[in-house]
Amino acid sequence: MRNPCLLLIDFQMGFQSPIWGRRNNVGAEEKALSLLSLWRDKHFPIIHVQHSSTNSDSPLHPGANGFHFMEGFEPLPHEKHIVKEVNSAFIGTELDLYLKKENIQSLIVVGLTTNHCVSTTVRMAANLQYDVTVVHDATACFEMESFDGSLYSAESIHHLSLTNLHLEFACIKSYDDVIKMLTTTR
Repeated sequence: MRNPCLLLIDFQMGFQSPIWGRRNNVGAEEKALSLLSLWRDKHFPIIHVQHSSTNSDSPLHPGANGFHFMEGFEPLPHEKHIVKEVNSAFIGTELDLYLKKENIQSLIVVGLTTNHCVSTTVRMAANLQYDVTVVHDATACFEMESFDGSLYSAESIHHLSLTNLHLEFACIKSYDDVIKMLTTTR
């Protein structure tokens, strides 16, 4: 892993709203904040992604309080901040150009939600030839009702979403595994 970049996806207050339902990995933010602190200490590149919903009723709409970053996730002035309007952080943004300009080839991804913006961004990153690692215990999602009315737990959705990414689009690793990887980096 050379020049690893921490990509933090949608750690926004709107995801603390009860409208989303039950979620998994209640400690995901704590682990992501720990990684953010470590990245800052090592002066590794960091990119913050923020979802700007075009739906005025969404908690992630720019006019809503939920649009703002959760406490501790606010970008520092020298850290890259990308605002997106769709699930992928690559669509309608300068993310790919920025990564290429900075010669970043390895992405460590954490964020919300596993089955939406994390998965979509990871798939595109892999298709664009980036080496992607998803930190499974620093990502989370919510329970969902299926097209047929079945309710799926957040844990099931999270696990299946990561299973679909593993070894085809990304390596799925734990927080502890990523910490170990960093001891051999740079």
